[in-house]
Amino acid sequence: MPRYFFNTRIGDELISDPDGEVLRDPDRAWEMARAMIRELLKTEGTDGALLNATIEVTDDEGEIVLKFPFTEAILDTPDRSITRH
Repeated sequence: MPRYFFNTRIGDELISDPDGEVLRDPDRAWEMARAMIRELLKTEGTDGALLNATIEVTDDEGEIVLKFPFTEAILDTPDRSITRH
């Protein structure tokens, strides 16, 4: 399984994740990034600089797999389908 690194960019500063996480796919990395941001905002508050931050998820080669803005994580999006079967 691939390893993903969750680096935080606040303005021009990049806080690197040296260890990363072994996850099954980019979808799981997206879920982890969202959970990390929500927890950080819960403990640190919604400071203006923090709301402008982004988590940049990279793979083993350093390629950016996804960029997750902190503001996107606070939007309430349903985790399940809206249609009922």
